[in-house]
Amino acid sequence: MDTHGLLMVFTGNGKGKTTAALGMAMRSAGHGLGVCIIQFIKGSWSYGELKAVKRFSDNIDFRVMGRGFTWKSDNLEEDKRLALEGWTLARECIDSGKYHLVILDEFTYLLHYKMLDLDVCLDVFSNRSPSQHVLVTGRYAPDALVELADLVTEMQVVKHPLQKGIKAQRGIEF
Repeated sequence: MDTHGLLMVFTGNGKGKTTAALGMAMRSAGHGLGVCIIQFIKGSWSYGELKAVKRFSDNIDFRVMGRGFTWKSDNLEEDKRLALEGWTLARECIDSGKYHLVILDEFTYLLHYKMLDLDVCLDVFSNRSPSQHVLVTGRYAPDALVELADLVTEMQVVKHPLQKGIKAQRGIEF
């Protein structure tokens, strides 16, 4: 089967970017294809996706690289160090040829907060193997990333339970 690797971006202010990316990971794993998911921001939270992905551990490598919500950080230098460490891992995974799909979850925040050099990241995405799929999620996707991508989906809020004071719920938001 001839595969044309896609650069995909799920962005916007609406809910569902990570959920959609994880759905794509499950789809790939269901076909027996290797997936690496690298989460850059979520930190040490315990949420349902982590538990579900463990069931596909033969096909999905899941790495959490951040300390939590960077925009509330008490130590930006440590966050930058972890961002660079995560990016180094991401480059290795993209270059390895081991994975059908590499998901860089919440990666756009690292670009938005200038923790990583946008041009370097775009160069890696542009020069990856022609069959390598990469999916980037997060708000504030830079225009240059959107331009380079083969597929861009923007999630927009139309209505959200928080607007009614309904807090995040297990199995829905986490």
